[in-house]
Amino acid sequence: MKVNVRQATKEDMSAVLELINELAIFEKEPDAVIINEDDLIRDGFGANPAFHCFVAEADGKIEGMALIYFRYSTWKGKTVHLEDLIVREKFRGKGLGSALYTEVIKFAAEQKVKRTEWVVLNWNKDAADFYRRSGASVLQDWDTVQMDEKAMRSYLSDKGIL
Repeated sequence: MKVNVRQATKEDMSAVLELINELAIFEKEPDAVIINEDDLIRDGFGANPAFHCFVAEADGKIEGMALIYFRYSTWKGKTVHLEDLIVREKFRGKGLGSALYTEVIKFAAEQKVKRTEWVVLNWNKDAADFYRRSGASVLQDWDTVQMDEKAMRSYLSDKGIL
């Protein structure tokens, strides 16, 4: 099997969306994905791209992807956030995930960022163990906080802003 990791193109977004949906199923959130291919193309390839994406091909077919974007830490400066890294189930354990991960870390180093960060589900022991073996720290003392659209509207409404 020949593996190739490269920057994604607009034409790859259909396959990337398939992988995003596969990840949602793996993470037990099959109905959580609301974006579509047009959103990915607009947001990733417009005048101010919101993300960078790498794809992993096995024998010329996209079987994995990693989506990243820049963040800014008030303590560290410019950082890279790895939003998602997914390899199709039948290709796991064949080196595609590791190749994508390496490409992300290489990209971050080339950008001279101070940190690369991501989250891992607490039940995904295999992923957490892989990250630890690579030298990453899996932090135990931070909780992820999110506010969805409904909660944002409610909050702003309560403040009299909406």
